[in-house]
Amino acid sequence: MRNIVRQELVARQLAEQIVEHFGGDGLGDDSLGVGHGLRVLDVGCGQGTQALRLARAGHLVTGLDPDPATLGAAQSALNAETPEVRQRVSLLTGEGGDCGRWFGPGTFDVVLCHGVLMYLPEAEPMLASLARVLAPGGMLSVVVRNGDALAMRPGCGGDWAGAIEAFSGDRSWPIDEHGNRLGVPTRADRLEPLTRTLAEIDVPLRRWYGVRVFTDQAPDHAPPPADGRQLAQLLDAEERAGRTDPYRAVAALLHLVGTRPGGRPGGHAG
Repeated sequence: MRNIVRQELVARQLAEQIVEHFGGDGLGDDSLGVGHGLRVLDVGCGQGTQALRLARAGHLVTGLDPDPATLGAAQSALNAETPEVRQRVSLLTGEGGDCGRWFGPGTFDVVLCHGVLMYLPEAEPMLASLARVLAPGGMLSVVVRNGDALAMRPGCGGDWAGAIEAFSGDRSWPIDEHGNRLGVPTRADRLEPLTRTLAEIDVPLRRWYGVRVFTDQAPDHAPPPADGRQLAQLLDAEERAGRTDPYRAVAALLHLVGTRPGGRPGGHAG
């Protein structure tokens, strides 16, 4: 359930920002488009959930991931799509920090970096690398673990020692895409330092959201509600909380969207 909430909430938030920033009323089944195809780089694309949503909406997507197994899962998902969607997606093996070697400055209109920074020693080098390939007027979407709310999960679960430990640093136990504990510590980021970093790399913060305010306390492997109406209500409640103070500040994840000054990209048909 946690992964479903994460992917759906991030998709809704991203759709809102794309439409607000680039204009238009939406395009395609997921309403993520703006009447033309944007050039998108999805760093750490994983199994391709967001990449495929964007491709279905008519955008040209390059997915980048260092793990061959994960990229294979994304390729399998892509193979099940229509020919029109398949021709809009390129999947490459690689690290986001190396993207400057493959892509020139200003190559992409939208860059996604979701669930990647937590595995790196620090956020700044990766964000600077991604900013270099972002076009004037482009958008950078970043999803990180919330370093200001690390005590919430253990505390709400009655793990008082874990809650106390969480107050002492920015590390926590990561959860994989299926809700399993990975068994290795990962880093978390805080809103204020990330906001400063985005300003320093000339992609100032446009909007931020919380992701998983309520459902991060769900047990591992908890399925989503079988009743479609209940699932819709759950997602709507999470969406409302993710954009409302003070709830969004204690979400498990933060979704930050920054935009580079300059003329808005004109789109690229595909």
